[in-house]
Amino acid sequence: MQKISFVKDKIQNMKTILRPQYLEQIEHYLGKDTIIILTGQRRIGKSFVLRMFRDKIRQDSDANVIFIDKEKHEFDDIKTYKDLNAYIDGRRDGKKLNYILVDEIQDIEGFEKSVRSYYEEPDIEIVVTGSNSKMLSSDLSTLIGGRYKEIYIQALSYEEFMRFHQMPDTDETLSKYIQFGGLPGLLKMGLDEQDARQYQLDVYHTVLLKDVILRNSIRNVAFLENLVRFLADNTGKIISANSIAKFMKSKGDNITSTVVINYIKYLCDAYMIHRVNRYDIHGKKLFESNDKFYFEDNGIRNALAGGSREGDIEKVIENIIYNHLIRLGYEVTVGQLQAGEIDFVCAKPESHRVYVQVSYIIVDEATREREFGNLRAIRDNYPKYVISMTPLVDRQDAEGITHLGLRRFLTKGFE
Repeated sequence: MQKISFVKDKIQNMKTILRPQYLEQIEHYLGKDTIIILTGQRRIGKSFVLRMFRDKIRQDSDANVIFIDKEKHEFDDIKTYKDLNAYIDGRRDGKKLNYILVDEIQDIEGFEKSVRSYYEEPDIEIVVTGSNSKMLSSDLSTLIGGRYKEIYIQALSYEEFMRFHQMPDTDETLSKYIQFGGLPGLLKMGLDEQDARQYQLDVYHTVLLKDVILRNSIRNVAFLENLVRFLADNTGKIISANSIAKFMKSKGDNITSTVVINYIKYLCDAYMIHRVNRYDIHGKKLFESNDKFYFEDNGIRNALAGGSREGDIEKVIENIIYNHLIRLGYEVTVGQLQAGEIDFVCAKPESHRVYVQVSYIIVDEATREREFGNLRAIRDNYPKYVISMTPLVDRQDAEGITHLGLRRFLTKGFE
């Protein structure tokens, strides 16, 4: 009975948990002749955001909602764009503003033809979700004339994690976020180590099967899984396709660098991992090879890497900071200097550049010189930050460089 009560409490709490920043983005683009596409990895919360939007507009008596969830069995008969057209036409109301909402639209063959057709209608707004960036391919861009807005849904931020799990902003809560990551589904599972890891691996295998293996007709599944684990073990390291191919060959997988490049692209297309290019800070140009890779959810990354975080804490922190920089609206590259590397070069089209170094704990002069010294070597006046978990550090400024505590950065950004 106690466990049943616990589950009921969890379900009740889910009804009150919103992600308003995404609702605001959707509403901003309504009425602007724009097809709104919610993208991101499966099980990251796109469906919840779409349902949240559905429930809000249903309160408007002048709105007619046509909602399709391709992951539910009652919509199995909608297999092609013709099926989709028939379903919409049978429910369309000529006297109201019709909202066509489709969850996981990429599972409908030729869906872009329907999107293009209904997009032309003055009484229709279209909001859809998709888990694979093929739905934003050049073919789709050409077909719909580029008139779409992609809203990227990410795993939970640290602040959302606290709100979802009803935890205070403490070192213990941050430790749990570092360990378990930000899959919204963990609210139901709880933060028990065994249950959480099993759920994370289930999500991983679902994404791998549906959005990588089946979608790209991959036959060498064993190599693909080895590749993902290699990327998990080497999160935040500069690596190339050639170096991966050589490593895999040493393990018995005779794989070419071309295959590695293709498989990495498929993983990026599924939003499981993100590729970050290197940027020559002084030469102001992008390098064409040797990138860093980060996981959409650090909890899945940890489940794949196994073990505790004691040996790879800096990798996980770097992964978390990368995702939060994207959440803050920055375009992120890896900085390259002759004397060393800058973890992140962050830019926004309308504002200045920001440099970020990541460290676990700065306890000695050698570590301080490594992290701060590289930033001092940059010959410009853009803001420079070191982010770490060094005890008692909240915000400290010295020599034109700001040292931020990780908790402060995840709750206040660069403020």
